[in-house]
Amino acid sequence: MGKIKLTTCEIEGLYVIEPAVYGDVRGYFMETYNYEDFKEAGIGQVFVQDNQSRSVRGVLRGLHFQIHYPQDKLVRVIHGEVFDVAVDLRRGSKTYGKWHGERLSAENKKQMFIPKDFAHGFVVLSEYAEFAYKCTDFYHPNDEGGIAYNDPQIGIAWPAPEDMELILSEKDKVWGGLEDFTRQYR
Repeated sequence: MGKIKLTTCEIEGLYVIEPAVYGDVRGYFMETYNYEDFKEAGIGQVFVQDNQSRSVRGVLRGLHFQIHYPQDKLVRVIHGEVFDVAVDLRRGSKTYGKWHGERLSAENKKQMFIPKDFAHGFVVLSEYAEFAYKCTDFYHPNDEGGIAYNDPQIGIAWPAPEDMELILSEKDKVWGGLEDFTRQYR
């Protein structure tokens, strides 16, 4: 192994990953994903789709999940910086409703592995950010679910500066809270 550093989080199954970066005066090289290295580290999922988005400062995307076709995700930032959040929605989990957040940036090159049955979201902290992620299932547009980013029951401490105006999609403005999710899906 040695090509990636895997750090466990307080929520079982959620990991922060730091790839080995080889740099010199020309720049750097890193492997962002190698199935064998990830499998050896305990993440043997097969990814079937790659996605990328570009968002401006203040955009908050989330908290999203797929209802009937849940996806494991491997997320990273290739330009800029975001605060990335995963919320445990796994039935029977001892950390149900708990969240973990991590600053992901092009500079720190950290990635986060988010298991199935987690809600996911991020807020852009830089002028803009390009966000890339791998998924273990295909996107099904009629299978989207969400939870309000500001649900007090979850209590995410988004690190947005006071002068930052949050920009949300119309869908993200109307999601219910964790209590609504639990009542509807569990």
